[in-house]
Amino acid sequence: MDAVTAAKARIDRALADLERKVLELKARPASAPPIADDDLFAPRASNAADLARIAELETAGQETAQALARAADAVREVLAQQQAASQQAAGQKEAN
Repeated sequence: MDAVTAAKARIDRALADLERKVLELKARPASAPPIADDDLFAPRASNAADLARIAELETAGQETAQALARAADAVREVLAQQQAASQQAAGQKEAN
């Protein structure tokens, strides 16, 4: 099976899952409680260990995002300082 055929098969399965979920939603009464898992691509946890691992990964992802945001802020600050120093140096050259 080549890559295109495999990709088509994955798309076909995803569309079939989507159609099934849409039909299930249409068949539900409006007063029914919300569906807990409405993400087609979310991993399906099969046991407590999987649930714990997913929670750990989500926490690690949040911590990583926060660390990246802090790093981006630090880079922006350094760039702003360099730009200010360059502008100051250019102003001093013009004054001389």
